[in-house]
Amino acid sequence: MEAAVKVAACAVTAAVLAVVLKKNTPELAMLLVLAAGLWILNLTARGLGAVTDLMGELTRLAGVSEVLMEPVLKIVLLSVLTRLTGEICRAAGEGGIAAFVETAGTVLALVVALPLVRAVVELMGSILL
Repeated sequence: MEAAVKVAACAVTAAVLAVVLKKNTPELAMLLVLAAGLWILNLTARGLGAVTDLMGELTRLAGVSEVLMEPVLKIVLLSVLTRLTGEICRAAGEGGIAAFVETAGTVLALVVALPLVRAVVELMGSILL
């Protein structure tokens, strides 16, 4: 809960300052937004470690190979990175680049998911035979 309050306070402060700065120095406003975003990501990264630990524990309890869970985590991180990068590009007025980033993120997510798809197909094949 404390982290959520910090995130909200930082986001509102950065947004208000960015609006003021955008009138005279839009480049500085963009840097402020990026700095605030990086601080927020750093703050929330600690929570991601707890989620990763829990997923590892659940994987062991279920008897599932950690190799199968790795693509899931990678895809989640990839989607967060793609979303943030696209929004930063849009905020900078580069919607075209944002679209390319999102397309690349989708393709990369599919590539990362290939081992998981292969494992599911092999499992289905072993069940059917």
